[in-house]
Amino acid sequence: MTHDERLLLVERNHLDISLVRQAELLDISRSSLYYVPKPNSEDKLIMDCIDTIYTDYPFYGSRRIKIELKDRYAVSICREHVQKLMRAMGIEAIYPKPKPKTSLGNESHKKYPYLLSGLSITKPDQIWGTDITYIRLENGWCYLVAIMDWFSRYVIAWRLSETLESNFCIEALKDALLDGFPEIHNSDQGVQYTSVEYTDVLNDYEIRISMDARGRCFDNIFTERLWRTVKYENVYLQSYRTIEDAKIGLTEYFNFYNRKRKHQSLGYQTPESLYMNQ
Repeated sequence: MTHDERLLLVERNHLDISLVRQAELLDISRSSLYYVPKPNSEDKLIMDCIDTIYTDYPFYGSRRIKIELKDRYAVSICREHVQKLMRAMGIEAIYPKPKPKTSLGNESHKKYPYLLSGLSITKPDQIWGTDITYIRLENGWCYLVAIMDWFSRYVIAWRLSETLESNFCIEALKDALLDGFPEIHNSDQGVQYTSVEYTDVLNDYEIRISMDARGRCFDNIFTERLWRTVKYENVYLQSYRTIEDAKIGLTEYFNFYNRKRKHQSLGYQTPESLYMNQ
């Protein structure tokens, strides 16, 4: 496991294990806990290209992305460089792959079973799904988390963060729960969602927890479609300079998405009308 991967396992609000002790257990430097990576200009441009490719083909791994970079953008870099940039972006292909070895940093994280097989989605607040995506900025990047009602495609809450820490995911969840709560909450097995702090919030509301099996590329398809829509209809057009600019622009966009954007798959209704009127 790389240093960057171990760094993602740190839980900054852990009740029992201090940051210093976590750094020791994961064999990472304390200073890296407070470091926000800044890409060089060339890597930043390549990451933006990777972002576009991944948005089109989220099942592409580093091999295919390396080829697509050369074919589409005339960018020639080694596969190891592609892998490094994908790790920094927090993305990986969603194809079946062997289960990785568990490490000391996440042995205590409970993995919950997938509860949605064969389940018909018939009403709002039956299933909420959540995921994280990379958002390009002029001189860097940030991360977007959203919580969506799967029946209506209504985006109940979202947050931006400069890092992949768990806090912004927990904040988005708490925001969503101000207006209601689902029967089932579905996510991937990322450390943000398996953290005790996150699952405790769900357990407090007696919400059933479902987690995608690794490699199941259709488990979170509604959120994958949301990311494609958000990026092509907003992020790529606006070219946000800072995270503050992105917050302002995405606030406006999600208001449009929920209240005005009619979806063909919803019988040309808006997510809000379907979510609120059932």
